[in-house]
Amino acid sequence: WDNADFSRGVGTTYYQEFSTLNTAKPPFIRDVEAKVRRYMRSSYSAAWTLKITWEKAPVYGARTDTRKTITYQAVLTTDGFRSYILMLYQDRGMQWDYTRLAATNVLIGYT
Repeated sequence: WDNADFSRGVGTTYYQEFSTLNTAKPPFIRDVEAKVRRYMRSSYSAAWTLKITWEKAPVYGARTDTRKTITYQAVLTTDGFRSYILMLYQDRGMQWDYTRLAATNVLIGYT
C-alpha cells in the first residue's frame, strides 16, 4: 500500500465494514469465506470483515502523468480467533511504470 499519491485529486479510496456475527451474510462475505476455506484448507465463518478499495490510484511522484493508475483491495477478516487478509488486484490493473519508482525492490503482495 505504498507509493500511491492521491494529492492531485486523482483516484479514490473506499471502505466498507461488515459485522456478520449473528446476521445474514451478503454474497461478498460468502465469497471471502470461500476463498479463506480454499486457500487455508480449513473451516471459516467470518464474524467481521473490512474491505478497502484504492481505485485508480496514481503512483507517488506522478506529478504530471496521472493516467497510469492501479486499482486494488485489501480485505481484512476475522472469526474472532483467526484473522486473514486478502490482497486483490484488478486484472491487468497495474499501470504503474515500476522501473521509474525510487525503490528497486518492488513487490505486489507483502512479505
